[in-house]
Amino acid sequence: MSEAVQAYTVRLELVDEPGELLRALEPISENGGNLLSVLHERGNLTPRGRIPIEVDLEATPERFDAIVESLRDAGVNVVQAGAERYSEELVVILSGHLVETDLSETLTRIQGSGEVSVTDVSLSAPGGTGDVSSARLRLATESGGIDGVLDAIDDLAEEKDLRVITPLTEAEA
Repeated sequence: MSEAVQAYTVRLELVDEPGELLRALEPISENGGNLLSVLHERGNLTPRGRIPIEVDLEATPERFDAIVESLRDAGVNVVQAGAERYSEELVVILSGHLVETDLSETLTRIQGSGEVSVTDVSLSAPGGTGDVSSARLRLATESGGIDGVLDAIDDLAEEKDLRVITPLTEAEA
């Protein structure tokens, strides 16, 4: 007996370049997904400066997993896939010369460090862009992924001479 078809929502971030939406939809078609709707919010930007896309589709659970894997393999930034994809959230504060050390590149590297998504960024630079600034990052990760995310952020902060303020973990409390 085959698995029943279910409805899923996938949230993506795309760069604003011709062909990116088509590139994101191809893995859905190629893996047997049936598109229900596509919300392309070109007038809005995510904190990383990308366009948010929400895709509703139908597929069997097995095909849905293949769709998500194919999207990631194609280099498409999957922010959320189904209801349980990212089940843990944390807030981290970075402080230092964030603008001079390329905050955008820092965010890209954090997001590329594993199963993590930067869901919100707030930057404060009271002394101007050439002075010390701070950023509050809200991150979402898969269950059990927080330690790996924090390790990657610590490594990046050491490389860029940034300070990191992290939440206390249960072991530290």
